[in-house]
Amino acid sequence: MSEDQAAFRAETRAWLEANCPPEMREPVRSDKDVCWGGRKARFSSAAQKHWLDIMGARGWTVPDWPARYGGGGLSPGQAKIVRQEMADLGCRTPLHSFGISMLGPALLRYGTEEQKLEHLPRIARGEIRWCQGYSEPNAGSDLASLATRAEDMGDHFLVNGQKVWTSYADQADWIFCLVRTDPTNKHRGISFLLFDMESPGVSTRPILLISGYSPFCETFFDNVKVPKDQLVGEINRGWDVAKYLLGHEREMISGMGTQGGAISLSRIALANLGAEADGRLADPILRARIAQFDLRAEAFRAMSERFLDELKAGKAHPAQPSMMKYTGTELNKQRYELAMAAGGSTALEWDSEESRQGAAARAWLRTKANSIEGGTSEIQLNIIAKRILTLPGA
Repeated sequence: MSEDQAAFRAETRAWLEANCPPEMREPVRSDKDVCWGGRKARFSSAAQKHWLDIMGARGWTVPDWPARYGGGGLSPGQAKIVRQEMADLGCRTPLHSFGISMLGPALLRYGTEEQKLEHLPRIARGEIRWCQGYSEPNAGSDLASLATRAEDMGDHFLVNGQKVWTSYADQADWIFCLVRTDPTNKHRGISFLLFDMESPGVSTRPILLISGYSPFCETFFDNVKVPKDQLVGEINRGWDVAKYLLGHEREMISGMGTQGGAISLSRIALANLGAEADGRLADPILRARIAQFDLRAEAFRAMSERFLDELKAGKAHPAQPSMMKYTGTELNKQRYELAMAAGGSTALEWDSEESRQGAAARAWLRTKANSIEGGTSEIQLNIIAKRILTLPGA
């Protein structure tokens, strides 16, 4: 580490220690502890809002974005130091945002300067919450078959159609949406639009999952007017933007493989299944399974750090997000399978106070969607086989 990096690390740690509220250094316990921002934001505490405000003002919700777009203007190395120091101090992520993890990178690459100045600073400060309009009832894995159409009406587009599995659409302020602008060309007939969810003609309907909870919605567009200056990239070339964004979405989803810090499988198992005289978990088979999982999780964490460094340096293979997404989501599913095994009979309860209204079971059921959302595991394996292993197609 250079002297400049060491000085920056010391300065960063001092600032975080002085400014991160103690409450924002506690582990996340529920969805209320996760800050999504937006016009409809309901903060769980004054500390949560304060943490978002000061991190947004410093540009550290997106430390490696340019300062003129609301970021911190840091180098990749400096941004990594910020992440490391936050993790070391236990600081919560100040803002979770599809605008940061998906739309922002796409706008930085494909957006006009006017679009960047309009949207990126508000994303960075958590003022606007975004949702993703990709999947449709007949266009999931084969996304390019989408049918939601946008007609050119001269000074605006008129959007009609339906999206499905739109995460948090009922709470989002704006949507980034794939629409068909040329019905004669499957891939070269798609465009990428941005518009306000309060536009006349936009409606949403939540989809209930087996867990009893769902972030997913059906989203409907009925003669929605979208100004033409909200077209990202070229007309009929939205598939290029969509593919680039999907890489960042898969990178985001893969992160769940490293985000199990609040779940101590050993602690859960010891509390429910007891220990031997030497303090080891009484169930030797489960003990071995947890140890094996912990090793895999540490290996994935190291691989994730390397991949992120390569991505920021522009050296990552285009198909690496698929590899990370597949491994991270499968790892997260295994984590919650083990949490159920370690939880004993209490983990099977659904409504009791002891089980916190079935928190373990509901979380376990929710992870079943991990290998579907953002592209199924089967699709990711096909991409890995073709693009990384260069295996012949079927």
